[in-house]
Amino acid sequence: MLIADRIPFPMDHKALIEQFYTAFAHADAETMVACYALGIVFEDPAFGRLEGVAAADMWRMLVKPGLRLTFDRVWAEGDKGGAHWEARYRFSQTGRTVVNRIEASFVFRDGKIVQHTDRFDFYRWSRQALGLPGWLLGWTPYLKQKVRQQALRKLQQFQASQS
Repeated sequence: MLIADRIPFPMDHKALIEQFYTAFAHADAETMVACYALGIVFEDPAFGRLEGVAAADMWRMLVKPGLRLTFDRVWAEGDKGGAHWEARYRFSQTGRTVVNRIEASFVFRDGKIVQHTDRFDFYRWSRQALGLPGWLLGWTPYLKQKVRQQALRKLQQFQASQS
């Protein structure tokens, strides 16, 4: 069965969001990616803006067993939708536990997600993930840029290892 066959077309937009997060909760990155259009535009505070394959590969890199994910407040109206989700995980670089609360917004076209934006409190995240450096510098553009550079470097390494 092809990955795209897992998601019936056309799918109700609210059901598409629920499918995306249910797959996320089950560490099924391929089903998540199948919810996206080929030209997906993803954006969040950690990675910045990712398009197409880079956005898909980000999920392939991040989604692992052991992540605890819950979601609620799923809504969709017309070509827009959103959800609240919460991830509990151990940050690999420091071993610290993170509880990240995220507000997601989506734009849909032809039964797929074409734009996905996650918003979360970066300072709150950095205090949990990084400890003292996060407390001292997490509010600064400097630390945010350093985290983004490191996240993008890890994504590039992941992509290179998959070729």
